[in-house]
Amino acid sequence: MVYTQSEILQKEVYLFERIDSPNREIMKHLKAICFLRPTKENVDHLIQELRRPKYSIYFIYFSNVISKSDVKSLAEADEQEVVAEVQEFYGDYIAVNPHLFSLNILGCCQQVITKEYELFEFRRTEVPPLLLILDRCDDAITPLLNQWTYQAMVHELLGINNNRIDLSRVPGISKDLREVVLSAENDEFYANNMYLNFAEIGSNIKNLMEDFQKKKPKEQQKLESIADMKAFVENYPQFKKMSGTVSKHVTVVGELSRLVSERNLLEVSEVEQELACQNDHSSALQNVKRLLQNPKVTEFDAARLVMLYALHYERHSSNSLPGLIMDLRNKGVSEKYRKLVSAVVEYGGKRVRGSDLFSPKDAVAITKQFLKGLKGIENVYTQHQPFLHETLDHLIKGKLKENLYPYLGPSTLRDRPQDIIVFVIGGATYEEALTVYNLNRATPGVRTVLGGTTVHNTERKLGSCDRICISKEEESRRDSSSLMGISGSVWKLLEPAPSL
Repeated sequence: MVYTQSEILQKEVYLFERIDSPNREIMKHLKAICFLRPTKENVDHLIQELRRPKYSIYFIYFSNVISKSDVKSLAEADEQEVVAEVQEFYGDYIAVNPHLFSLNILGCCQQVITKEYELFEFRRTEVPPLLLILDRCDDAITPLLNQWTYQAMVHELLGINNNRIDLSRVPGISKDLREVVLSAENDEFYANNMYLNFAEIGSNIKNLMEDFQKKKPKEQQKLESIADMKAFVENYPQFKKMSGTVSKHVTVVGELSRLVSERNLLEVSEVEQELACQNDHSSALQNVKRLLQNPKVTEFDAARLVMLYALHYERHSSNSLPGLIMDLRNKGVSEKYRKLVSAVVEYGGKRVRGSDLFSPKDAVAITKQFLKGLKGIENVYTQHQPFLHETLDHLIKGKLKENLYPYLGPSTLRDRPQDIIVFVIGGATYEEALTVYNLNRATPGVRTVLGGTTVHNTERKLGSCDRICISKEEESRRDSSSLMGISGSVWKLLEPAPSL
């Protein structure tokens, strides 16, 4: 995510090893630099390493705060005194895009985060940076939608994990394309197209291939002179890189296209957008029921449609959720997905969220929605805007309501913020990253960065909801057991005393 191996090689670092790799060779002629997250697993691996060191000297750097007890354990393990340095270099996050970062942590509430006052020395500015902390449950809609811009679509349908895409399940995939890397830092085509719609990507892929075909014959000319050989050697790395780029993106886009067709995602997405952006209950219900009867619609997509319906029309007078759950059962959708419908409402329903996702209340918002309906939608598949867009727009204009977003510090913002850091507890999305990208372009005087505990797609988000609901059920069972124990004691006290 930070450096490619080729970039590290340019810094004259020639050996890369994982701390958990077994059967590593002993190389006492080399010094080791260890850069690790201070997790329990990594500390345990490091303790084992220091007890049987494979290198002459160790320079240890942790990406976050390490406890004194862990430092003591490492010192006790360093019996051969091979550790030259131990430091904390605060870099415990992943820069996904120039304006999007992730802590890459799932279930982070179970971890204890150590904090110290004035841990970082920030530069002083006339207008201090503003940290906006949001909860994912305030907008459970955005992570559930199919996406149609390149980066977001790849993550939704294929999954992006530390810039890597697993293509091993793609039919007929070649061995060298089973896993590919998509990084805007090292892939010019990806950097230029990551925020474009899927239709534009297809056209740009065609242009990329045509450009490649034009250059290809030149590189395969006969090498008849020293000058020809020299030119070939100079141009070959660039040619090879371009060849890899073409193969990679043609494969990725081809697989996206196959999945869109196979899962009928154009029709599914159109109804998703209707559920997220419109307020016509009768039409929405009819369209959801129609798609549930379509054999091309997978159980995953069918459940997703019902989840969106459940969130939007949770308290509608004509709510037909029980009937839709029955339709899911009749379609053969597994109990796991049927249970997740109620789990999603429990996680991000009206009772939980502080915002109104579906009914604009101020006159300006109502007018905008009305005019949008008159003009028609430019693209029915991308009409949805995350709730974050409205939140940031109000923040920049000084209209953010203090009762919904209380301040820690001064009661009001006197000046328009220049630097905004948004952090979403529960995970951000690539659609929200696109929103931040567009806002940064539209408001050049304001710099916004988005971060989250992870970067969600629908599958990852549903897993998170499932874990939360399981935790709540276990907590409820524990509470019930405790109450039963108490009530049993009470009843024992109320038993009649034995007669003497």
